[in-house]
Amino acid sequence: MRVHLVDGTYELFRHHYGLPAEIRDSPESAVRSVVEGIMSLLEDGATHIGVATDHVVESFRNELWPGYKSSAGMDPAILEQFGPLEEALGELGVVVWAMTDLEADDALASASTVAAEDDEVEQVCILTADKDLAQMVRGTRVVQVDRRRQRVIDQDGVVEKFGVGPESIPDLLALVGDQADGFPGLNGWGMKSAATVLARYGHIVHIPDDAADWDVGVRGAPRLAETLRRNRDLAALFLELATLRIRASLVPSVESLRWRGPGPGLAHMAERWSAPTLVARVETLASSR
Repeated sequence: MRVHLVDGTYELFRHHYGLPAEIRDSPESAVRSVVEGIMSLLEDGATHIGVATDHVVESFRNELWPGYKSSAGMDPAILEQFGPLEEALGELGVVVWAMTDLEADDALASASTVAAEDDEVEQVCILTADKDLAQMVRGTRVVQVDRRRQRVIDQDGVVEKFGVGPESIPDLLALVGDQADGFPGLNGWGMKSAATVLARYGHIVHIPDDAADWDVGVRGAPRLAETLRRNRDLAALFLELATLRIRASLVPSVESLRWRGPGPGLAHMAERWSAPTLVARVETLASSR
């Protein structure tokens, strides 16, 4: 079997901004679009699905770094759709992790870890373009799927894209920063220099303090080494922000992700959306499983 893990937050933003302006601000417009996307997965044969959302955008990481991403300044039209999205997916019969203290990315990391340990799972597909999830890729068994670009990224793809393997992605982000998540990285460290050094040493903790001890050539190495030496505590903090948390209790078993058909509120939801064919599509699909 294949397990499909969907970044609901990413999908909500992607669909919201992908809609025409005249439709975008209609109530639940992006929700309906995301649900259609999940329906397409099911109709294409997906059997085990979990969707993670940032029910509360803020997480424990905001306590660690004051500049970490928050709901401040986000479009209210998007924020107001998280609850309806979770409700709609629940009525569709899909497992939803509505995250509060942790983030949606942590839920996806947790589910992918549990699924990858199950011998009956052929492949785990994490449906998101978010670079944070690249750290969870394992060979061809756990892959990222960018549905918008129709691209599957396995471990070789991570190395090709970032210059380092999945295990070094948190270290890479700690050095260069993550603008989307709101932390800056270390001054002067760019993607190329960080990838070159980490490709040799693997993790920040293994990078020598003195550039004279580096056995890899990097432009501006003395300055970079000095910056790291003076800011190791800050680098460690950014590494903590970038490292996804595993909470296996979120997924009792892979079988708990099996789609078993819609909930009782699906018909009301379809009526609210003026989508009369939705119920028939779901019921036909459920009867075929």
